This record gives sequence, C-alpha cells and structure tokens, in this order.
Amino acid sequence: MLRLLLLRHAKAAWPSGTLDLDRPLAGRGQEAAALMGRYLKDEGLEPDLAIVSAARRTQETWERVQPFLSEVEMRQDGRIYEAPVGRLLEVVRDVEPEIRTLLMIGHNPGFEELARFLISEGDMDGLLLLGQKYPTAGLSVIDFPLESWGKVGQKTGRLERFVTPKSLGSGEDD
Repeated sequence: MLRLLLLRHAKAAWPSGTLDLDRPLAGRGQEAAALMGRYLKDEGLEPDLAIVSAARRTQETWERVQPFLSEVEMRQDGRIYEAPVGRLLEVVRDVEPEIRTLLMIGHNPGFEELARFLISEGDMDGLLLLGQKYPTAGLSVIDFPLESWGKVGQKTGRLERFVTPKSLGSGEDD
C-alpha cells in the first residue's frame, strides 16, 4: 500500500511589494503549520519523503512541520508551484517505489483538484469537508492499494481522512 499526504501550505501573509513566490507565512500560519506537524507525529503519519514547492510559504510550512518528524528527506520541486493536476500527478508518479508514504506540501487549487481526481471512495465526513473547501494547512491522507507510484491515477485512491486546523479545534480555516 502507498500513502499520499497532501498538505496545503499554511496561511500566508502578502506584504506590499512581495511577489507571490516570496510570500511568507503569517503568524497564524506558523501556528497552524506546527499544529499539523504535531498531528502528523501523534497520528503516526510519518512520511518517507517530503516534496515541497519552491514557494517561500511552503518552505516555511515544512520548517514548522519537520521538527515533529524523524529524519525525513526533503526535496524542493518547482513543478508543484501553481501546478495543474497533470503536473502534480507527474511529480507523484516520479517517486521511487521504495517510498511508501509521501508528503507533498503545495498549493491550491491544484491540491484540491488532485485529491478529487485521485479519490474514488473513503471517509464520508472527510469527503464532505473536502467538497466544501481545501483550506490552508488542510491535509488529505489518501491510500492506494498499489505497489508503484507510477500506477497512481484517476480514482485509484481512498480518502483515509481529511483534517484541517479547525477540525483539530484550532480557530477558523482559511
């Protein structure tokens, strides 16, 4: 079985004169990213590999999540930034088969669209939540009854859960 963790970056600020790629996390985003890191640890959702967008807000999300995890290789991948489903799927399919749990940290609308593309069934509450909104720091946990990332495709996954900072009792979702 393969497991894909899709974590949307936490809430970002947009200081005047800052390019989108260079937007830092807002204070609330820093807290939410740490909350999600703690959640990953507490729930045993330990990735074998993290692939992170090149955007500053995703890198800072990773920096807040990483301390809660054991040693996890991180690869920065510019293909994730503002990526459509096809490109995100390409990133997933390029992962080596020995990686069993993959964490990707990236952006919307791509992550929401990818999750909907991949999921055929699963947690009904999570599917309902995912159908309404994929807020910042939202996390999809998608399981695949496959042995190779190259075989991941449309409706091949099962939503194991979808969680947000709000569903964990931390304020509002963005």
